[in-house]
Amino acid sequence: QVQLVESGGGLVQAGGSLRLSCAAAGRTFSSYAMGWFRQTPGKEREFVAAINWSAGTTYYADSVKGRFTISRDNAKNTVYLQMNSLKPEDTAVYYCAAKIGLGQRSSYSAYPYWGQGTQVTVSS
Repeated sequence: QVQLVESGGGLVQAGGSLRLSCAAAGRTFSSYAMGWFRQTPGKEREFVAAINWSAGTTYYADSVKGRFTISRDNAKNTVYLQMNSLKPEDTAVYYCAAKIGLGQRSSYSAYPYWGQGTQVTVSS
């Protein structure tokens, strides 16, 4: 099992940057693929990015490709989401999630472990 805690959200102007962190508790963090999702009220949780256990493979939603970067530091049990060139439509609660393997990486129902979320608000 792994417990996840996100941090780094906040209010930023359009065009700005934020870096989200997700700290994991558990000795087997390096065994898990990690994902970032986001959700706005009334909408389904949306895939943002995913990274495999060794950080050798990453995947992105088309809406964030070229602006967001997912990375991880297994020595620190932490996964990051660097968000640049932020847009008002990036406003959401951002969640990190963990699963074994990268199959169905963009499907939120495939991830058994979730953090509590961190709010990101981008003003125009």
